[in-house]
Amino acid sequence: MVNYTDILAANDRIKGFVNKTPVMKSRTLDNMLNAEIFLKCENFQRIGAFKMRGALNAISLLSDEQKSKGVITHSSGNHAQAVALAAKLSGIKATIVMPKTSPQVKINATRDTYGAHVVMCEPTLDSRHKTTEELIKKNGYTLVHPYDNDNVIAGAGTAAYELLREVNGIETIFSPVGGGGLLSGTALASKGFNSNIKVYGVEPNIVDDAFRSFKSGNVEKNYDAKSIADGLLTTLCERTLNIIKQNVDEIITVSDQEILNAMRFIWERMKIVVEPSGACSLAGVLSKQIPITNKKVGVIISGGNIDLNEFFNLLQNKIK
Repeated sequence: MVNYTDILAANDRIKGFVNKTPVMKSRTLDNMLNAEIFLKCENFQRIGAFKMRGALNAISLLSDEQKSKGVITHSSGNHAQAVALAAKLSGIKATIVMPKTSPQVKINATRDTYGAHVVMCEPTLDSRHKTTEELIKKNGYTLVHPYDNDNVIAGAGTAAYELLREVNGIETIFSPVGGGGLLSGTALASKGFNSNIKVYGVEPNIVDDAFRSFKSGNVEKNYDAKSIADGLLTTLCERTLNIIKQNVDEIITVSDQEILNAMRFIWERMKIVVEPSGACSLAGVLSKQIPITNKKVGVIISGGNIDLNEFFNLLQNKIK
């Protein structure tokens, strides 16, 4: 199982190739919650999300033979872009399986900006897995799984590690949870740095598989996964569940409306573009389910990739 030492090694391995993302504050937010809130803004990471950390760490550790055959993954967007760019930086071929419902901005970036070969599939987990497995069998690609991979998890954990090194005395940390890679890495980094830090995962209540898995001790699944937080629609795996059970204090859920409210706060008050999945962690803080009064609180803002076509089309219509 991945551990704190792996996160330290990953940090040394990738720090020259990823952005050291800013930690930002809002006096309004602090006053609202009577706490010190520190946002770790992974929306300023390369490709606009924390996923670059795990993808680059995993690809850096592949053998020469694996690199010669190329890599593959399946993703709705952020991990897709991360694998595409990490592969490009490493000079190897990347094939990305993406659901047809993926945001067009993420498809375009993966294919056109970062040069990966994109294969579209039906918007179901079964279709993603089947399409990926068929391509691996045919071409010998190495799978860089979005979260069921120790090296991806270790890379993801470097975001929390950076935050904890920069801000002294953080007592509580919130992270979004979908497949569990970021939450696993965040928990391992936090507990390794200081075992007294409390770690909380936050997910949409209409796709509450992680919440149910945490309670039952088994991997629970969603069969009708729909939420504005499209990056959190995947389910945990045995690897991430085991890490989460051992290192996470609690998983809470929030409504899509609460996610939208948190996203709007960040946009309006802090002038930062975040996607719904990225705002989910702050929605958990704002829900006040976890007492944080007078505490130093870290919040992982996981990404900022959102399709702005509709917004700009509305503005365009106003000038015609």
